[in-house]
Amino acid sequence: MSNQKSKITYSDSGVDIDKANDLIDEIKPMIKQTLTAGVLSNIGGFGGLFELNSEDYERPVLVSGTDGVGTKVKLAQQLDILEGVGVDLVAMCVNDIITSGAKPLFFLDYFATSKLDNSQAKRIIKGIADGCLQSEMALIGGETAEMPGVYQSGEFDLAGFSVGIVDYKKIIDGSKISEGDSIIGLASSGPHSNGYSLIRKLIEDNSVDLDEMINGEKIGAQIIKPTIIYSRSVLSCIEKYEVSSMAHITGGGFQENIIRAIPEGCQAIIDKNSWSLPPVFQWIQDQAGIDSNEMLRTFNCGIGYVLIVKADVKNSVIKHFQDEDLEAYEIGSITSGEKSVIINHG
Repeated sequence: MSNQKSKITYSDSGVDIDKANDLIDEIKPMIKQTLTAGVLSNIGGFGGLFELNSEDYERPVLVSGTDGVGTKVKLAQQLDILEGVGVDLVAMCVNDIITSGAKPLFFLDYFATSKLDNSQAKRIIKGIADGCLQSEMALIGGETAEMPGVYQSGEFDLAGFSVGIVDYKKIIDGSKISEGDSIIGLASSGPHSNGYSLIRKLIEDNSVDLDEMINGEKIGAQIIKPTIIYSRSVLSCIEKYEVSSMAHITGGGFQENIIRAIPEGCQAIIDKNSWSLPPVFQWIQDQAGIDSNEMLRTFNCGIGYVLIVKADVKNSVIKHFQDEDLEAYEIGSITSGEKSVIINHG
């Protein structure tokens, strides 16, 4: 009896090296569009090289952030709207690091799937490249992994990592907040990238038709809209006006994110009636049957980013964002007291 074992290649196990190499060649033009003056490395090397130009900074400080898109990727796949989740990935990282006043420099992505589908991957990476262009930063590296047995057939996941720079003396950390400061909210495009486990559950439990219309637009299209990338408009704002603190309204909603942006001895008083709950959130609330407090803990409810500024510049700051085609509202103010976020529903 022969003990000779049959030959098993990497391809037999579900990993196609040639397909991965083909993908790299196909996405090179997309990535090349994002490259900035600081990028030294060629696409496809083992590490992304970026030369830091610190001439404009007395004491340069690097600010980093990492995030994913969560279960929104499942809905994107269901709807076959894939480019937007690439933008989401960039936005979730960049909107975090700009809260310190940092200018985005470069981005890296990680794309993992059960079996590589180059057409699918190209659409996703195109979204990542578009997000980097919106952020004016370079996509200098990434990883594509085939992981059969870890992901079910057709599944994929995304993670991203971004680095920015800010001068030490210009770091925005909430230390300049004082009583009477105004809280400015910037409109979101929808749920952004948070609360999708709840959204997907209510769609499944209620057998929701995603082609149903709300305010003249399909529910599916409203729910899947990409996260707004606020970097350009926010960075141009802090060049003109003093901003005491900023918060990205992401996982955890208002309380958990704004409280991270205020110091001890300050209360953020939010007036829920200062902006209208967008129809997509009203639909989610009605479908899920949850109260307003739970909505505000789970979703951005129409406000994706917050700035805290002195009262004498609030109108100028609001106008700045309106000129940038971003809806902006005064949604509250700072008072003294035990550190907390208080939401008044009126």
